[in-house]
Amino acid sequence: MSASPRLLAAGPAWSCAKAAAAAASLLLALDAKPARADAAASDLADMSLEQLGDIDVTSVSKRPERLSDAAAAVYVITHDEIMRSGATSLPEILRLAPNLQVAVISANSYAITARGFNGNAADKLLVLIDGRSVYTPLFGGVQWDEQQVLPEDIERIEVISGPGATLWGANAVNGVINIITRKSSDTAGGVLEIAGGNREGRASLQYGAAITDDLSYRIYGQGFSIASDKTSTGANAEDGWSMGQGGFRLDWTPANDKLTLQGDLYNGAENVGGGFDQTLWGGDVQMNWQHQLADGSSLQLTGYVDETRRYTNSVGGYSLDTYDLELQHSFSWGDRQKIVWGAGFRVYDDSFENAGLVVFLPASSSETLADVFAQDSISLTHSLELTLGLKAEKDPYTGVSGLPNARLSWKVTDHALLWAAASRAVRAPTLFDEALNDTVIPSVLILEGNPHFKPEQLTAYEIGARAELTTALSVSVSTYYNEYNDLRSVEWLRMTSLPLLWTWGNLMEGDTYGVEVWADYQPTDWWRLNAGLNLEHEALRFKPGASTLNNTDEAGDDPAGQASLRSSMDLGHHVSWSADVRYVSALPNPRIPAYTEADTRLSWDATKKLQLSLVGSNLLNGHHLEYEEAGDTVGDEVERSVLVDAKVKF
Repeated sequence: MSASPRLLAAGPAWSCAKAAAAAASLLLALDAKPARADAAASDLADMSLEQLGDIDVTSVSKRPERLSDAAAAVYVITHDEIMRSGATSLPEILRLAPNLQVAVISANSYAITARGFNGNAADKLLVLIDGRSVYTPLFGGVQWDEQQVLPEDIERIEVISGPGATLWGANAVNGVINIITRKSSDTAGGVLEIAGGNREGRASLQYGAAITDDLSYRIYGQGFSIASDKTSTGANAEDGWSMGQGGFRLDWTPANDKLTLQGDLYNGAENVGGGFDQTLWGGDVQMNWQHQLADGSSLQLTGYVDETRRYTNSVGGYSLDTYDLELQHSFSWGDRQKIVWGAGFRVYDDSFENAGLVVFLPASSSETLADVFAQDSISLTHSLELTLGLKAEKDPYTGVSGLPNARLSWKVTDHALLWAAASRAVRAPTLFDEALNDTVIPSVLILEGNPHFKPEQLTAYEIGARAELTTALSVSVSTYYNEYNDLRSVEWLRMTSLPLLWTWGNLMEGDTYGVEVWADYQPTDWWRLNAGLNLEHEALRFKPGASTLNNTDEAGDDPAGQASLRSSMDLGHHVSWSADVRYVSALPNPRIPAYTEADTRLSWDATKKLQLSLVGSNLLNGHHLEYEEAGDTVGDEVERSVLVDAKVKF
């Protein structure tokens, strides 16, 4: 790149800031009926711990239920937590969930998972944005650089550690993340935000208004640029990147109906090291319709179209178009049963511009995914509930998988819940498993995909408890034992003549077990503490006959433990301060040392419309390593950063 990383970081952001300032005056002149904008900062006393337990979550049972009644290891990242953290990207926001593992691979990529297996491209975690799956059928993980949501517009993030395949399907193996954005009626008015620091620069502008009493909209635009990291040898990691994105949301709420239409467009440029430059662009349009029937039941129809394009010079490109439609019906059967059932259909159209040594064959294909599911929650007594569910899902490669689930919850008191669960989930084959043709050493060694690759399987057992011990203290504890089978291994396909051929196999298995604990404590109405602890043991092994060419530690490249402590304070009516410390133990292979880091944010409501804040990230070390991909000899290190932010509401 001809421009320095710092010039790259400053240029796009300041251009966006100028455009945002110019657009602000135009937006102010819109003839609409904006409601009063939210206060610049919320008061910790606005929501007690008991009220937090009353938050409705939908990801556990696909119907609204109180968090305190949800029979799963679910943590909710609230809008207030997001705003107080100062985090600017989804991966950094997800660090707020104590039941997730988040590691930086480079300035433009992350490894994120729950309950282990961050070493296999984090391909056992399902991520949704307003119910739209952002899992990629290319390798089974998430392209985190493509997933940009303004923190201002996030209502909450529901994070489930543990399987969710019965409702959400394949790849909801070790967890589910559902990012739920705010209704446009809740974000009326305008917000202009400009931020800059030693590592990044960004700006955003959005505006929302009511068109009629039951029709509202929101539009937004944002741009940012992030400087390159340094490697563990001190060299420039050449991973800086920039992106621009815009979109809209429309909410219509006539009697007995809710209709949402939303969409996004993005365009970005990345350096991926070694002199390669990558461009990425795409967009999505999503519709959600909910209808309340006269008998109290409800219908929901969701559909979306998602397009993504990624091209790297001298290497080739990849394009993916996704079309998805799902119907869901929820109803009560008598006084004791709540049933939700539905069906879905998805089409993936993908295409490769094969170049270089990594090739996918065939170069283009179309895959379909179909499913039908049902789940019944049965009240055995006033305090005891049994939930039984089953999904039948047909993936593009291996046919139909049955994904059952059974949960039992006991409401011991109004403030304490015990629950247990047994589930089955699978990680479906991907193009990386089936269609890869990777020339490792020209004319000598080739890694080929396996058209007979089987789904990776999990049988999971969980026990958990959630309790509000006092009005100021709540605790959640969950334990689990997971049995994995048919995990991906590397096997010889031909080893007697050149070129030698490797292929994927399913000759690895193993088990993991662990405990997750988190607690919320509010000693005063102006101070809240959140603490979390995860401990995990992984024991993976090869089956008889395996080549053992790869390493089991690479599949489970995870910390044995991690802990966090976060403090949030209101220092008077106009100043708030948050600080958090996290500890992550060492990774096994590649070996990454344990580290401790701290982030903080100090904000000041200068006026009712203007908020200024100072954010510091990774303050305890000038730089540290969090993750290194298998086969790499050096990794990209995370650097200390400072960000100054100004937010204007109008």
